[in-house]
Amino acid sequence: MFHYDLIVIGAGPGGYTAALRAAKRGWKTAVIERREVGGTCLNRGCIPTKTLLHASEIAAGIRGGRFGIEAQQVRLDMAAMLTRKRQVSAQLSGGIETMLRAEKVKLLQGNATVLGPSQVRLTGENEQVLTARHILLATGAVPARPPIPGLDLPEVMTSDDLLENGRLYQSLIVIGGGVIGVEFATFYADLGCQVTVIEGMDRLLPALDRELGQNLGMIFKKRGIAVHTGADVTRLEKTEGGVRVCFHGKGGEESAAGEAVLCAIGRRPNTEGLFAPDVAVAMNGRFIAVNENYETSLPGIYAIGDVSGNIQLAHMAAAQGIDAVERMMGGAGRIDLTAVPSCIYCAPEIACVGMTAEEAKAEGRAVAVGKYVMYANGRTVIQDGGRAFLKIVADAESHAILGAQFMCEHATDMISEMTAAIVNGLTVEQMLRAMRPHPTFEEGVQDALEAVLGKLSGAEH
Repeated sequence: MFHYDLIVIGAGPGGYTAALRAAKRGWKTAVIERREVGGTCLNRGCIPTKTLLHASEIAAGIRGGRFGIEAQQVRLDMAAMLTRKRQVSAQLSGGIETMLRAEKVKLLQGNATVLGPSQVRLTGENEQVLTARHILLATGAVPARPPIPGLDLPEVMTSDDLLENGRLYQSLIVIGGGVIGVEFATFYADLGCQVTVIEGMDRLLPALDRELGQNLGMIFKKRGIAVHTGADVTRLEKTEGGVRVCFHGKGGEESAAGEAVLCAIGRRPNTEGLFAPDVAVAMNGRFIAVNENYETSLPGIYAIGDVSGNIQLAHMAAAQGIDAVERMMGGAGRIDLTAVPSCIYCAPEIACVGMTAEEAKAEGRAVAVGKYVMYANGRTVIQDGGRAFLKIVADAESHAILGAQFMCEHATDMISEMTAAIVNGLTVEQMLRAMRPHPTFEEGVQDALEAVLGKLSGAEH
């Protein structure tokens, strides 16, 4: 007799979502979490950073005086910002705990170690061994630190560290121009900090559409953020005022100095202590290997989210959590996991989903790309949205939407329409049947679709 039908290890977006789905389907379910409910996203990632970015955006808007509003002696209170951040996280974490209790999910605090199929050891105040028909691993990822000399200096921090230290730096160096790097660069630049971004690839946001990263680089430089791309960091040195980052860049050996350094060059799966020493599980590099049903090499043990090498996004982990539970129960998933929207909360926002034109062409597809620059969009002009544009990629034969790349205000809210279009196989013509209200940023989608249709019509004649 098992203690539970399902034990979930990790109460982040993937873990708690899976637990709720299992409980609602009648399974006796437990969740083991060693830190705060909500995981990295809610406590050390998505939610805290967006809370701080909202505050810094307000500060930058007041300082700019672009809208006929000027305030003298704007005072920045980092301690108050951090208090607000903690309040937001605590409120949302409490909400999740309430939902778990309502569905009679047992929440257990402590460290979990897999002893083998069906067995988990819980260590904390009361050590015990729990059993379950199914075990789901949803332990997420933690910041990575590569072996670069000097990266262990006390002035070098991860995103977790910066979210808690409460300092307003005069100068900050960000190593890594991915999502974490550009969001923190935006936040500190909005607060008046001199920010330098160092990225090893040839552009910011190298995993996304080329034009997005290039455009953001120009925006950053216009805002006074120093950007070094194609730069290989070689070492960090302690200085009297902070730290110096040495790198091999386009101009040869270069360096940048600042009070502190943010190391934002990726995350690694959180598997430390997850398995007992005598338990061997197949790995895919650093990640836990799973099959199409999310099952590991150990029968009855499953893994989702960052720990299994998937796209490191909270909503991806949550979707996989639901999908995994449905598959454990012998069903099929209801959420299409092939179209995964990505959102970056810089200024302006960036969001994308599906294929870029380059990716589609690499698969041998003929495509039509419609681009609309938002200089004539009413809401963009009103809010001084800057270098904003939308791109939509469609299949030249079927006219189905294949992908979208947005860089504009509220892009992160607008991308869901394109995600729904892709997973449902909607065509450009079908998307254009729906009107969009005025004045909205969403009108730009209409214009981008019209641009695609123009390309398609031209190709057909």
